[in-house]
Amino acid sequence: MIFHSLRLALLIFALAALCGCGRLPDRAELVFINGAEPELLDPPLATAQATSRVDYALFEGLTAYNAKGLPEPGVAERWEMSADGLHYTFHLRHDARWSNGDPVTAEDFLYSWKRTLLPETASEYVYQLYYIRGARDFNEGRLKDFSQVGAHAPDPWTMEITLANPTPFFLDLCAFTALLPVHRATVEKYPDWSSKPEHFVGNGPFKLQEWRPFDRVRLLKNRYYWDATHVGMNSVDVLPSPRPATAFNFYATGLADLMMDKGLAPTPLLGELKKRKDFHAAAFLGNYFFRFNTKRKPFNDQRVRRAFCLTVDKQYLVERITRAGELPATSFVPPGAGGGYQPPPGLKLDPDEARKLMAEAGYPGGSGFPVVYYLYRADSGIDEDIAVELQNMFRKELGVTVQLAKQEWTVYLNSQTVLDYDFSRSSWVGDYNDPNTFLDMFVTDGGNNHTGWSSPRYDALIAAAAREVDKEKRFAIFREAETLLVSGEMPICPLYYYVGIQFYDPDRLGGVETNLLDEHPLKAMYWKKR
Repeated sequence: MIFHSLRLALLIFALAALCGCGRLPDRAELVFINGAEPELLDPPLATAQATSRVDYALFEGLTAYNAKGLPEPGVAERWEMSADGLHYTFHLRHDARWSNGDPVTAEDFLYSWKRTLLPETASEYVYQLYYIRGARDFNEGRLKDFSQVGAHAPDPWTMEITLANPTPFFLDLCAFTALLPVHRATVEKYPDWSSKPEHFVGNGPFKLQEWRPFDRVRLLKNRYYWDATHVGMNSVDVLPSPRPATAFNFYATGLADLMMDKGLAPTPLLGELKKRKDFHAAAFLGNYFFRFNTKRKPFNDQRVRRAFCLTVDKQYLVERITRAGELPATSFVPPGAGGGYQPPPGLKLDPDEARKLMAEAGYPGGSGFPVVYYLYRADSGIDEDIAVELQNMFRKELGVTVQLAKQEWTVYLNSQTVLDYDFSRSSWVGDYNDPNTFLDMFVTDGGNNHTGWSSPRYDALIAAAAREVDKEKRFAIFREAETLLVSGEMPICPLYYYVGIQFYDPDRLGGVETNLLDEHPLKAMYWKKR
């Protein structure tokens, strides 16, 4: 009966798509479904992948991601690096322009990076600039003069950068949201610039034409963009649709051409959908996990955290809930990151050991254990399915009561930031292809730590890895740090490695390629045929 219902649903979707029912009269040239509603489109404040996708269309850094997820020349047309890997000289394009026609200069980058580093900006990703000499000291108030930071502009078209340590992924960082430039005059004149199209100025391949919250973001090709002739789409509509059933219905009925958020695939239909030519899936650098608030009882006790991790049947979750070919995660860093990193072995399912630990912590058979709340997104069906399964596992194996607390996306993000939760659904997608993008987030007071956890040993290891130039020695340091993270003190519990999923017709739409960062720049997309 269930199989029949799924086939019927697919047939309805397919027929609707063939007849082109429901196409919007003012439809953009490309319509894609992007998951959650974007946050403010101010680059250093972006925290979600759905927001970053839009920011990468509206802004461009010294480098930019291509369709393969690799950095290529952006505003900088070329650069040189010193033999010791500490000094970069970037040469900016003279024809790079903001969407109002102003030239993009080195001063724009200096202003923007200083703004990101200022504590009042409150960028969660400010630490991505710490690789620049003096940047952390400036952000934390030990250095007052920004001119002493290792970023200088000897002329409008040249950027000279000095790093604190050799950083093999620095060119990737130059494409990242926290290092994107903003238009100074606009930022200083209009406090609401990042949410108002009439005030918005960017330097990317597209400009912001319209933003109707929870409806659509309309992007138009930026005629001032230096490479506008190679931007394949004249207009793009970005649709927020966090619920898989709604999102897939939009795609299947022709209201959208592309669906590319990892959480939007309707899991009950995946068995059938994976057989279609418009289904595309590949592993990428992402991890679904939950994090503990280590400042709040009972999860301030390492034994309780370990017991909860030992109780989760991850194989069951990927086989029965997610169903897209994900692999259970015993580590936080996916294997192979950075060109060969192999993470340490983590915890395996062991309910008997978990019960012993709970008894040692003073909760034999769950007796005396307080009611705790598991926080997750209200707009995600798969998050809810996983939450229910976790609740059942903890009740069955540990005898404890876990209540489910779901919150709207922006409220949920804030709750994690201010540590107003017991334990929480979380995810992380690598910002660049290196283990560091996963591991440096959990240093003490890290902008994306959100666990309250602090380990001087862990901090020292991450700092040591930053100084190490030998790849294998560096990976060995990371492995020691990750052991602390996932099987030692455990402020987090990894569940599974992500699989990136996109829906689009490859015979019609080009420029979408699977890659380890799950980055798919809109500027690379084009129609093979309509």
